[in-house]
Amino acid sequence: MFTSFNINASGMTAQRYRMDIISENVANANTTRTEDGTPYRRKVVTFEEKGAGVGSNSFSSIFNERRTNYVGNGVKVTSVKEDTWTEMNMVYDPSHPDADENGYVTYPNVNIVTEMTNLIDASRAYEANATAFTASKSMAMKGLEITQQ
Repeated sequence: MFTSFNINASGMTAQRYRMDIISENVANANTTRTEDGTPYRRKVVTFEEKGAGVGSNSFSSIFNERRTNYVGNGVKVTSVKEDTWTEMNMVYDPSHPDADENGYVTYPNVNIVTEMTNLIDASRAYEANATAFTASKSMAMKGLEITQQ
């Protein structure tokens, strides 16, 4: 019974963290100089099933482990990486203090439309986990009511 609560709670926690990172990306969409002197780079969150990555990585060992121990463990955040595969935005603005010798300013690789789409996705995933948590709680309460009669 409590396993389902833990799975849903871990999903809500992971999606909340993802929303925090997306908010950071949006807030820094125009940051041309960070503490190290470079433009801000978009950050991306990676999830993994809790308990995954333990033991051998061969297909047969993973298959047998999952087949014999098919119990959900939830999700965890494994990393927050900088997006190095998307190009930075170059804008011509020779009056900007961070402009290069050709007058171009390097802006972060943050696309507001992409970030808002990801925010909606994370929000919906959070809501789905909250709904599943409520359903699990309702089933547990109904089970307790049945045993009292």
